[in-house]
Amino acid sequence: MKKILFSFLIVTYTSVFVAKAQSDFSSPYSLFGLGVENSNYFGGFSALGNTGIASKNLFSINKANPASITSIASSSFLYEFGLNSTFSHKETLNSSQKNTDFNVSHLAFAFQVKDYWKMNFGLVPYSKVSYDIDLIKPVEGSSQYISTSISGSGGINEVFWGNGIKLSKNLSVGFELSALFGNINETQLIYIGSSYANLTNSKNYFGLGLNTGLQYTINNIFGTETTFGATLNIPTSLSGTEDETGTKSFSGSGELDILNETDIELNDYDLPLKIGFGISSIINKNLTVNVDYKKNYWSETYTSNNTYKYQDQEIYGAGVEYQPTKNLNTFWNNLKYRAGVNYNSGYLILSKQKIDNYAVSLGVGIPLSKSIYTSMININYSYGKEGTINNQLIQDNYHKLSLNLSLLGNWFQKRKIF
Repeated sequence: MKKILFSFLIVTYTSVFVAKAQSDFSSPYSLFGLGVENSNYFGGFSALGNTGIASKNLFSINKANPASITSIASSSFLYEFGLNSTFSHKETLNSSQKNTDFNVSHLAFAFQVKDYWKMNFGLVPYSKVSYDIDLIKPVEGSSQYISTSISGSGGINEVFWGNGIKLSKNLSVGFELSALFGNINETQLIYIGSSYANLTNSKNYFGLGLNTGLQYTINNIFGTETTFGATLNIPTSLSGTEDETGTKSFSGSGELDILNETDIELNDYDLPLKIGFGISSIINKNLTVNVDYKKNYWSETYTSNNTYKYQDQEIYGAGVEYQPTKNLNTFWNNLKYRAGVNYNSGYLILSKQKIDNYAVSLGVGIPLSKSIYTSMININYSYGKEGTINNQLIQDNYHKLSLNLSLLGNWFQKRKIF
């Protein structure tokens, strides 16, 4: 009965995810390309400065490296989901705006297939599109103005299937296959006096991706245990089609269709080669330190235009996790305290300005029982700044609060009969 109830909750949850996965984000920079890429970090990893390439965790799914799945507790079934809430304050030299958003961030499962082989799968947003732009320009030789309202929504979702294989006591490898799909919608309302035109554009994309990784652990280097990790995302292309419709009306007259085209083939959208390196060191029984570096080669795969261009992206992250003690009889001392910093150089250049991102984060992991093998509630907070007010651009100062549940079940243990 419990498994039936759980399956029902998962179906309901997945429906909510698909409906709301793109709703938590509002950024004018999502106008470009496929939108703003989502940082997919589960559990407490977002509080660790978005690190995790070399992390191993018994009770949490780590999407930063498919090889890390080999470290989950044996004979267990992990299921995770997360909620995000974001408060942002966007500003230019002349104006400002506040937004509050909420969404479901991810759904994932992991389990053991063999002693040496573990598997996970799930659904996450890959990129997000959400913007509203209003423009007013005078008509030459006339006292009238052209008023244009442009809005965009949608994004790309990712369904992933990962496998981790333990080759030896210290070495693990992994690969993750993903299907990327979704649509990006844009609507333009153009007014001149009492006349207007309504143009809609919908782009649909689909593609397959491959991410690989490895982890190698050595004892007594920087601490009691140090793990080195590396990842490689193979370049991939998304194929797409486009639908366009348009209507216009003159001085309050009825609407007239001016455009109706469907299934227009788009040029493939290339996603870049991505590499990552990380170190995770358990300094002592209480302290763990993570350091990550990633580079995404956008300039090698994307052709820029006169409006904007792409550059190679570099991401640096560092985080620490502290657990006072492992005394199972003391609740407060079993909490895991986390802190991190992250710098993202960004891959978009506008008006000769790079759109980079700085962030600091804090978090706490709360065990749901006194057992060593326990589910965990992870509460993460981050403050960051994206963009700049220079050259008539927009700066976004944001506060992000996330709640992630890492639930541990023993589905694969045989029932004992006395």
